[in-house]
Amino acid sequence: MIPSQRHRFAIPAEVHYLNCAYMAPLSHAVIAAMDEGARAKASPWRYKPADFFTVSEHFRERAARLAGVPADCIAIVPSASYGLAVAAANVPLARGQEVVTLADQFPSNVYVWQDLAARVGGRMRAVERPSQDCWTAAVLDAIGPDTGIVAVPHCHWADGRVVDLVAVGARCREVGAALVLDLTQSLGAMPLDFAAVDPDFAVAANYKWLMGPYGTGMLYVAPRHHEGRPIEHNWINRAGSEDFARLTRYRADFQPGARRFDMGEKANPPLLLGASAGLDFLLEFGVEVIAESLAEQTGAIAAKAAGLGMETAPVGVRAPHFLSLGFGGGVPEGLTERLAERGVHVSLRGQSLRVTPHLYNDAADADALIAALG
Repeated sequence: MIPSQRHRFAIPAEVHYLNCAYMAPLSHAVIAAMDEGARAKASPWRYKPADFFTVSEHFRERAARLAGVPADCIAIVPSASYGLAVAAANVPLARGQEVVTLADQFPSNVYVWQDLAARVGGRMRAVERPSQDCWTAAVLDAIGPDTGIVAVPHCHWADGRVVDLVAVGARCREVGAALVLDLTQSLGAMPLDFAAVDPDFAVAANYKWLMGPYGTGMLYVAPRHHEGRPIEHNWINRAGSEDFARLTRYRADFQPGARRFDMGEKANPPLLLGASAGLDFLLEFGVEVIAESLAEQTGAIAAKAAGLGMETAPVGVRAPHFLSLGFGGGVPEGLTERLAERGVHVSLRGQSLRVTPHLYNDAADADALIAALG
């Protein structure tokens, strides 16, 4: 298990922040990198034309290493919704076909498909999970000849229960359906074999499990979509944009790979240097070891919560970094507010308490949570 890295974050001893699924705190290294990036803008005469590209590629290379994919498959996006909009513009949906999602899925991965389905005469199909199991069987049952797109996460944002994406990817290929993933609540904390899953697109915002600032994200684009249509046309994504003297010699071709899908004004040093520093923190340990350490933390909390009569699902049914604590008698009134008064910060989602620690947590945080719940 990775020792607590609390010393690398500005978290007071009396604060017990077990809420990474809400928003990760920024480490000292991320803040320093963002400060460095802001100072670059403070002296623009030192910011060379080449820097518009090196800062972006610095982030792209790290994002690719974390995902285990070629750098050419990574686009830089400002949010999950932007990446999903790129996906919706590049995967086909015919009249009468269905878009399969999870019930109560996060809205960013629903609204874009509702809009697409309405425009082409398609249908939405929200899969219900009828038992306390993971979502896999229900998703696989929903995929059939009428399925055009499957748009799901790796784990549900509210309860942490997983989807076996390798099995879902194989089923999508059987029926010819596109697979689009929102990995905002899993990438960086839960291993994923992109080659085995083979999604068409997969997006993750940086401000949760990727430990970076708000307003940045990464989009995986499968090579089969590298000639696709971007949702905006900015100067820097076109081929030859490195030569500032020839920008008005307009070109129809793009920078290689997924770069055509990069957001405008991507060369933002404070955000991208901060996001890169967040990825460096994860790469230092590796996602597999991080997942094991977080599973150790959530398992210890689950065991203690069981002594209070609270219900949990085992790792495998739920993601290793996600713990959903259920209340047999219903959620107590004002629960999260009362916990916050004791310095314990978690989230309430539906009828369960979402507890999501990270490497900055320690045993004192878990003990404070259990004591407060008791």
